[in-house]
Amino acid sequence: MASATPKGPEPVAGGLTDAAWMDVLHAVDRTYAELVDYQEQLERQNAETAMLRRFMESVLGSVSDALIVVDRQGRVEEASRSLSVLLGRERAETLGRPLADLLPQASRAPLAEVVERVIAARRPDTAEADLLTSDGPAPFEFSVTPRLDERGRGVGAVLTGRPLGELRRAYAELEESHRQMQLTQAHLVRSEKLASLGRLLAGVAHELNNPISFVYANAHALEKYATRFETYFERVQAGAGREELIALRAELRLDRELRNLRSAIQGARDGAERVRDIVADLRRLSADGAGERTLFDLADTARTAVAWVERGVRPGAAAVFEADGPVPALGRAGHIQQVVMNLVQNAFDAAGSGAVRVRVRAEGDRAVLEVSDDGPGVPAELQHAIFDPFFTTKAVGKGTGLGLAISAKIAEEHGGRLSLEPSEHGARFRLDLPARADVAGDAP
Repeated sequence: MASATPKGPEPVAGGLTDAAWMDVLHAVDRTYAELVDYQEQLERQNAETAMLRRFMESVLGSVSDALIVVDRQGRVEEASRSLSVLLGRERAETLGRPLADLLPQASRAPLAEVVERVIAARRPDTAEADLLTSDGPAPFEFSVTPRLDERGRGVGAVLTGRPLGELRRAYAELEESHRQMQLTQAHLVRSEKLASLGRLLAGVAHELNNPISFVYANAHALEKYATRFETYFERVQAGAGREELIALRAELRLDRELRNLRSAIQGARDGAERVRDIVADLRRLSADGAGERTLFDLADTARTAVAWVERGVRPGAAAVFEADGPVPALGRAGHIQQVVMNLVQNAFDAAGSGAVRVRVRAEGDRAVLEVSDDGPGVPAELQHAIFDPFFTTKAVGKGTGLGLAISAKIAEEHGGRLSLEPSEHGARFRLDLPARADVAGDAP
């Protein structure tokens, strides 16, 4: 008896087995799922695209400058709403048209050349051109920026234009503001100088009072001596006898007055010479320092400046002055004297009843002046700002805060430097100046 042959899957309609049909159904399910996922991706991308378009439309609608996007052929692909307002036409009338249609004949070729150069070189540039606005041709300044694809190739350009009239008006307003600021600063500098002048004049009045009073007192004595000698010589001319003249000479005490006469003359001369020296110092102090830079003795200049400040501060105030002999420096002595006076005046203000020290010395090819005081010093949090214009720790009406800023500027113009140095107590400022022309740098 023959054995039975095993049977395989029974074929179904169409000649496919159940397993084959199952594979087909699974493939259909996968394909459907992929289609659904792809559709969802498309919907998300469409939503993002719509959102991006709305964003771009809002940007194009909100910018105030004339914004134009062109392709490599110079045709307008996008434009801002502000451009439509300027042109007096609908935005749709602008899109797709050549950029040249928005310009008068004279501006077409120059602007097209700039756009082509920007796209080819892939570097931004600027250009001036007229736009055919609703009111006629108007000048604009265009900033032209290249548009690049994902491979970095130039595919067009973006032009952002602003009316030149508006730019020029803004520039004029900026210049006017700058001019007003300069005038304000000039007035404040003048106020600072007048305040310094007031302190100086107070010292000058006190300094002149002593020698003038001395001269006046000696002149009064000379007048008294002259009267007595006139009385005596009148009797001599009248033929008075020897005994009478001897008695008159004793009565008028002419021998003593003759000795006092020379003392009075010498005293009057000393007082007059003191006034002369004060006037000479004033002339040196008032020199504007203009002209070429020359070699001068920094020690002598500083000594004169310190003396003048001492005359204007509290009675009996005196700075400790040290100098290693003559110290040559290159610059304008009048300007440096102003710097030293400012530093010494600040030191006296800060020190109160404490000491003020001024030292001048040479360090190689540099001339150095240091001014220190026993005051409270400069707080660490303020040290970075002390040379800023208008910065001051003094009370209102006591200073404009320009002194140190101007002094630092003068030092810089001389090829030197004014700095605040570390100090265990009080404050110490250092003025460093060139002592030779070959180390002065490019200072004017």
